[in-house]
Amino acid sequence: MFKTNKTAGVDEVGRGCLAGPVFAAAVILKNNINIKDIKDSKKISFKKRILLSKYIKKNSIYAVGSASVKEINKINILNASLLSMQRALKKLKHKPSVAYIDGLFAPKNVNMKCKTFIKGDEKITCIAAASIIAKATRDLFMIKLAKKYPKYSWNKNFGYGTIDHLNGLKKYGVSKHHRKKFKPVHKILMNRTRETQKDSFLFNNI
Repeated sequence: MFKTNKTAGVDEVGRGCLAGPVFAAAVILKNNINIKDIKDSKKISFKKRILLSKYIKKNSIYAVGSASVKEINKINILNASLLSMQRALKKLKHKPSVAYIDGLFAPKNVNMKCKTFIKGDEKITCIAAASIIAKATRDLFMIKLAKKYPKYSWNKNFGYGTIDHLNGLKKYGVSKHHRKKFKPVHKILMNRTRETQKDSFLFNNI
């Protein structure tokens, strides 16, 4: 068993997406891991992110957690993000002495000391490593989901509110994987409801 640090880095991805779960990763890095290319996942290309994720996994103890769209709709995206972090930390095979969390808030009920860092993925290597694994895992999940739902271009936008995604929403409506309380999705749902009510009114008054 290789020697590791006693600190876990934790980060989530997918908070701003209109569709799909939110994912989080918790990572305890190997002491002698090459950290040269490990940085905020948003600043790395898709291909490099996938390769780095595999490298980090081989040189760390890690776990991934997620919260479903149903949970996001029920408890809101902030609480769902914290829930995904909590699940990732609880799945770690070895308990760290402290967890470094990206952002303002730390997950509850993890039975360990947590420290939060604003823009931690830009400053702290273990958090950046967690962001890479979480992002790569979620990207691959959305690419797989896009095969069943090709109309929203999730294989390219990964659920974010890009023009092609918004156009798909307007044309084909809302899927079960969309976050119904997010403004662009909610707006389309409300418009569809009004159109249905209008059609029903016209039909009943013919």
